[in-house]
Amino acid sequence: MAAEGMLFPNFYTANPLCSPSRAALLTGRLPIRNGFYTTNGHARNAYTPQEVVGGIPDTELLLPELLKGAGYVSKIVGKWHLGHRPRFHPLKHGFDEWFGSPNCHFGPYDNRARPNIPVYRDWEMVGRFYEEFPINHKTGEANLTQIYLQEALDFIKRQQAAQHPFFLYWAIDATHAPVYASKPFLGTSQRGRYGDAVREIDDSVGKILNLLQDLRIVENTFVFFTSDNGAALISAPKEGNNGPFLCGKQTTFEGGMREPAIAWWPGHIPAGQVSHQLGSIMDLFTTSLSLAGLEPPSDRVIDGLDLLPAMLQGQLMERPIFYYRGNTLMAVTLGQYKAHFWTWTNSWEEFRQGIDFCPGQNVSGVTTHTQEEHTKLPLIFHLGRDPGERYPLSFASTEYLNVLDRITPVVQQHQEALVPGQPQLNVCNQAVMNWAPPGCEKLGKCLTPPESVPEKCSWPH
Repeated sequence: MAAEGMLFPNFYTANPLCSPSRAALLTGRLPIRNGFYTTNGHARNAYTPQEVVGGIPDTELLLPELLKGAGYVSKIVGKWHLGHRPRFHPLKHGFDEWFGSPNCHFGPYDNRARPNIPVYRDWEMVGRFYEEFPINHKTGEANLTQIYLQEALDFIKRQQAAQHPFFLYWAIDATHAPVYASKPFLGTSQRGRYGDAVREIDDSVGKILNLLQDLRIVENTFVFFTSDNGAALISAPKEGNNGPFLCGKQTTFEGGMREPAIAWWPGHIPAGQVSHQLGSIMDLFTTSLSLAGLEPPSDRVIDGLDLLPAMLQGQLMERPIFYYRGNTLMAVTLGQYKAHFWTWTNSWEEFRQGIDFCPGQNVSGVTTHTQEEHTKLPLIFHLGRDPGERYPLSFASTEYLNVLDRITPVVQQHQEALVPGQPQLNVCNQAVMNWAPPGCEKLGKCLTPPESVPEKCSWPH
């Protein structure tokens, strides 16, 4: 795909973990704007486990809603992760079809203290993980990627036959713990179960691209591959790997937010190209609208850029990349320079329990286990010379002072204009879990929820 398209080595997600990144992808807006953050603690990562009460606000305009204006049919396959309660259902936010789950495939649960996560087809559940959709923790075997692949292929064939323009959001999750792969791929890689899952995803992407070629629609179909956060290195980097970058998922170091990214559009994007444009997952929102001949909404701040000039004409556009962790601006990159205003991996308490987001990568004064503030004198790194963020520029150097002069007004302007959205990830309640999703009656799978007791969610890191 990269050999036939364009690679973006400087591409970023909008948050160092799942739910906020996906909200940013589909709204083109930072999580601090679209509500996918928490104020229950300073710089705390938060997402949407099934006890979270919140989800994507009705006031947010999602990409599939806007694409309807150009006649697009939209489908999500895989993990939604933007709220599991009925009001947050993806078909209420612009998607026409859905096959997948509202939450991560954690489990199995006993359906008493916690219910197993449902799998939906469109409006109704068709089963639950570990029941109708088994995942074998011991062997790692699950057929979910193959099911998700078939859903994608069938959707593309149907839309092409009907001559409908389409948007497919293929949100597979096999590399998320607990990692799984189907039987033909288990044991076939040199990197354990994680490598097996990556091989199956790679094979599946190939089958999707091959179908586009067989249907002769490659020249009017844009495909983009990326991730929602860096590899999770918790305790040891024995499976996921972030290469030269510092730390991993949950952190705002490069390993937590810098992602592989490939654009593929034969006949338009020249083959074998590399763009050094600073890119963001939010750019896919604006770029997709541009491809459909639509303008982004003008009644709100949109953080995503249109990447078509970078992809089609090789242009480079200067723009900042903001690294948020929860409600806190941790860092910013401008050009090749990154300034950290706060550093933190996780608490000493967690670290001593063996939870390590940066295994084998201790950088004194940088990979800290207490929240260290640097807002007066940011730690600044040149990511071209030092992609691993190991050697901050000297505070007394001319280079440092020149960079600080460039970055300071950009950050001030951003913070002064920022209007945070209503935080969606503050309140948890056991009663809102997936006890009785739509369609459970038909399957005899409705469970009785406990008494409703709203409480503040606890986000340890």
